[in-house]
Amino acid sequence: MTIHIGAKPEDIADTVLMPGDPYRARWAAETFLDGAVCVNEVRGMLGFTGTWNGHRVTIQGSGMGMPSLSIYANELIRDYGATTLIRIGSCGAMQETVKVRDVILAMTASTVSTPSSGMFRELNFAPAADWSLLAAAAMASAAKGVTTHVGGIYSSDTFYDERPDLNEQMTRHGVLAVEMETAELYILAARYNVRALSVLTVSDHLLTHEALPSEDRERSFGDMVEIALRAAFA
Repeated sequence: MTIHIGAKPEDIADTVLMPGDPYRARWAAETFLDGAVCVNEVRGMLGFTGTWNGHRVTIQGSGMGMPSLSIYANELIRDYGATTLIRIGSCGAMQETVKVRDVILAMTASTVSTPSSGMFRELNFAPAADWSLLAAAAMASAAKGVTTHVGGIYSSDTFYDERPDLNEQMTRHGVLAVEMETAELYILAARYNVRALSVLTVSDHLLTHEALPSEDRERSFGDMVEIALRAAFA
């Protein structure tokens, strides 16, 4: 048991999927896991452990933004021994070739700042996904016939962004999408020598302003969860 996770050590699996929304964690556990049991309710950040194809899996909400994810990822790795962490979440597309409902596998994650920025000082550390997970997720996406993009994304520390100039430069340099958690997840994975990947569903588009209707989100997010599970146990 930690400050933010009330589970017993044996309640958390080695493989953890991390949606930002705790209710999405519950939905994913009920939809994809057998025998799912709620193992954490501290601060309403729900976590569940069950099995998928015989493999133990925990699905733990991480909250919104890098500071919140950093708390949960640190505790999952240091106190519970998690060795594979996969973020499953939504993102906003920044390229015309990327469409709403597509899946993005984040190879790298650029950012202005993270909770770990002070540690690096003058160094611009380049956090990246685990290759084995990335390759397995790409194969799983192909097998499902899901339109998938692999490349760099941007992790923002603000939701209501007011830097159109920065967005323009990121689009110019091929950044696929923006979200709020991956860069810190990849940094922590490098620090503790564990595996990490972000599998993201495009829920809205910064260029076209298209947005995924709420009634379509679960069906589209289901592909993302299944890809993450297949990658974890490839």
